[in-house]
Order: sequence, then structure tokens, then C-alpha cells
Amino acid sequence: LINNGLDGVILPPPLCDSVAVLECVAKAGIPAVVVACGSPAPGVGAVSIDDYEAARFMARHLIALGHQRIGFIVGHPNQTASARRLDGYRKAIAEKGADASEELVVQGMFTYRSGLDAAEQLLALEDRPTAIFASNDDMAAATVAVAHRLGLDVPGDITVVGFDDTALSTTIWPALTTVRQPTMDMAEAAIESIVQRVTAERTGLPSGPEHIKTEFALVRRQSDAAPRIR
Repeated sequence: LINNGLDGVILPPPLCDSVAVLECVAKAGIPAVVVACGSPAPGVGAVSIDDYEAARFMARHLIALGHQRIGFIVGHPNQTASARRLDGYRKAIAEKGADASEELVVQGMFTYRSGLDAAEQLLALEDRPTAIFASNDDMAAATVAVAHRLGLDVPGDITVVGFDDTALSTTIWPALTTVRQPTMDMAEAAIESIVQRVTAERTGLPSGPEHIKTEFALVRRQSDAAPRIR
């Protein structure tokens, strides 16, 4: 693309966190905007939500429902949004005095397959969590599948929530409670940002990367409820 005379580039996950890609773009001197990146690299524009606050908000919602043992499935370790979401979950747990046992935090990879493995690990605990918060909808959907295989009702026996509000969140049963990233709005903002920067550079006007924050929202559907008294 660079060799073909690229004017600017938009990098969605996981490319937004790729050191090799970012170094290549910087070396070529091409304006770049990263989308949905937890911690944007210096010198590039960014469009994102506040992953930390969004995860904190969701975890606080679960605690408000009455959950004290909340499992968390972490996203891919190479994506900065994963760490931000984990930090937000941990902050809410600490603020509200919920169970902070390390056994409740399990590594995932943002894939459905990794969600199956992580959910099996959490649901095999002797004192299993009453809610599981997965870092994306794919892993949350996998958690619902594992719960059903084990004969657990969602949300009667186990609450499951996700992150992103992808199409998958409404195509499984029960539909997922999740955090909505306004991906269409984010894409439009990224395009506007890169066009403005390219135009400014061509006309000799001062330009630089801008960081745009878009609003997240908690979308409640059928996969969360107050914990059942054991």
C-alpha cells in the first residue's frame, strides 16, 4: 500500500497494537489513525472509547445486581485494550470490596475457542463465580455455550456479560448484556480525522494527530440477573 502511494491509513485491532506496522507507517511518514486501541502510540491519531471506564462500569453494574464473585476473561495479551479492561474490572472490585481472588481472572485470546477454555476453568472452580464478565462478545458467547453444556441456566444460575455489542450478542440465546462500542461512529470519525490531516498537510497548514473519545453504553439484554441464593 505504501509503495502504491498511500495518503493515509486507518488501523483497526489488532493492527493498531502492532509495533511492526506502526514503525513501518512512521518510517514512511504517512498519517495514521488507530481505532479501538487501549493506549495509542505517540504520533498517530486515535478514535476509541474509554475501555477502563467501560469495564469498570460493567463490573459495578454486576456488583449492584448482588454479585460478589465475578469471573473475568482477559482479552489477547498483545492488545492494549485487554489490559485497560482488566484494570477497570479490578478497580470496580476494589472499590466495592467484592471478591478479588486471582482464580477468578483467566486469560483468553479474544477468540471463541479461548472463551470455551476460560469458561470451563472458571465454572470448574469449587466455589464458582455467580457472574462471568468476558472481554469481548465472542468469549461471552462461548461462556454461555459452556454453561448450557453443564446444565446451568443463564442467567438463573450464572450471569454472563460481554463487551463490544457485536452482531453475535443478539444472535445467541439468551441475548448478551454487553458494552456497546459505537463502531460505525468510530469508523466515520477515523475517516474524517485522516482526511482532515491529509488535507492540512497538502495545503501546508499545521496538523497533528488528534485523539477522539466516543461514548460507550451498557446494553442490558437477557443474560444478566441477580445471583440465585445458594
